[in-house]
Amino acid sequence: MSHMEPYLHHYGLIALFVLIALESIGAPVPGESALIGASLLAADGQLPIAGIFAVVVCAAVVGDSTGYLIGRFGGRTLINRYGRYVGMTEARQAWIEGLYEKRGAWVVVGARFVVVLRQLNGIAAGSMGMRWPPFLAANIAGALLWATVWTLGPYMFAGVIGNWLHLDLGGHGG
Repeated sequence: MSHMEPYLHHYGLIALFVLIALESIGAPVPGESALIGASLLAADGQLPIAGIFAVVVCAAVVGDSTGYLIGRFGGRTLINRYGRYVGMTEARQAWIEGLYEKRGAWVVVGARFVVVLRQLNGIAAGSMGMRWPPFLAANIAGALLWATVWTLGPYMFAGVIGNWLHLDLGGHGG
């Protein structure tokens, strides 16, 4: 988090939006870590907690929706061409398609809380042919839940987290 603090100080919520959106598209960037860091800065009065929450929800929805579009319009071709290199057999693909067909909304919401699945969530849903309306609803619900946990949790427990990580939060928060 100490590596991200200067960026969050200098660029503020814009940096947070970019990191969360890129992570949600599938890029291997530290979006969740940046969110925790931003929440701790909010506990110290350096960033607005309401602004963090709004930015994170919007960035997560935009990123996952972009991933969905990538998956919807190019994912199937990539899976057919390169899937065998990562263990994507026809049987496994059929199982995943069935999972998205039956429980797609729950998969999208739950994947938001699992590293790697969070990054591939939108791409996978689009590639597996999940319909847009249920995806968008689940995407928004998942973003709201995830943002609540990772914005308010660190913010509320900033004192404990700061002591554990040996951070000087100026006595604010927690």
